[in-house]
Amino acid sequence: MSPSNTGAPAAPVAGNAVAINNFAFSPATLKVKVGTKVTWTNQDTDAHTVTSSGSGGPLRSAALATHATYSYTFTKPGTYAYLCTIHPFMTATVEVTR
Repeated sequence: MSPSNTGAPAAPVAGNAVAINNFAFSPATLKVKVGTKVTWTNQDTDAHTVTSSGSGGPLRSAALATHATYSYTFTKPGTYAYLCTIHPFMTATVEVTR
């Protein structure tokens, strides 16, 4: 491995993007400010959903095919736990602050 001289981390994660890859949400915890639009991108060959844990949560995507995306703009602070309803072992959280 050669060091990077750009000052950027080796695997940068955009502040408003979540990858769905290898049956996992990455990052597992995303921290954003109120008003941030977060976009999930399915990089797996299997379909996945982005669905709020529990009832009444704001995240309710359709099944996302490979390379499909789902976006949601968070308007209230809080911790938003979510999962894939097809593969319920896939869980993650978005933490929204002012």
